Amino acid sequence: MTEGVIRLGFFAVLLAVLLLAEWRFPRNRAEPRRTRRWPVNLGFGLIDTLSLRLFTPWLAFAVALRLEGTHVGLFHLIDAPYWLSVSLSVLLLDLVIYWQHRLMHRVSWLWRLHRVHHTDLALDATSAVRFHPLEILFSLGIKLGAVVALGAPPLAVLIFEIILSSLALFTHANVALPERLDRVLRWVVVTPDMHRIHHSVHADEHNRNFGFNASWWDRWFGTYRERPRETQAAMRLGLDVFREMREQQLPRLLWQPFVRSGRDGDRERPASES
Repeated sequence: MTEGVIRLGFFAVLLAVLLLAEWRFPRNRAEPRRTRRWPVNLGFGLIDTLSLRLFTPWLAFAVALRLEGTHVGLFHLIDAPYWLSVSLSVLLLDLVIYWQHRLMHRVSWLWRLHRVHHTDLALDATSAVRFHPLEILFSLGIKLGAVVALGAPPLAVLIFEIILSSLALFTHANVALPERLDRVLRWVVVTPDMHRIHHSVHADEHNRNFGFNASWWDRWFGTYRERPRETQAAMRLGLDVFREMREQQLPRLLWQPFVRSGRDGDRERPASES
């Protein structure tokens, strides 16, 4: 069974489970507009997958396989137990993705790519695949650089990719977890309530909670926010701009990074994280 089949299987099963849970136990009561949003968001997922396969044959797992038996990368140079190399590689790859996410919010031209993700007017599991293909290609470049620098074992890359795609679905899900369970889980992983704050329309909130998988990076680096100013059930999501329905169409979203908006609530470059 190939790495791609394993990842796709995890992704498809979890997506189905979460969409069912969202229908049964929704957290945010905002109009979901599923019939309009789902085709657009899943369309991005299809475009992103095709872009990766067409333009970047050297995916992270394949690169890790190529590096086995070489002296390229940290864990190929030091005499560390295999289990430690795998564990540290997974953690360090997650740390790289955390800092990459912060970079996407700080650099103007990167924010325009990432802004496509934040202009979703609601949040559910399908939002996890709503990324501009240029952002996906940029993210892959960062990931490949990290895999090479670390000399990450293929098993670590496979584990990380499964965790990343699975938790992305979970953290974006519009699911109401019991408050006590959420409080316990977010000491280790990013929960839906924690990540929903990152999709708030308010800049001081969507410039917080950058973690994808592990929640402790936000706590350690001072970007953690526990609660939104509004209730989770009623908080306004998206940005102050690109809220018209015509701006939510797939062709316009693909073009959106090339559009400057003088009305951008984030002033084109997001507000300071301080």
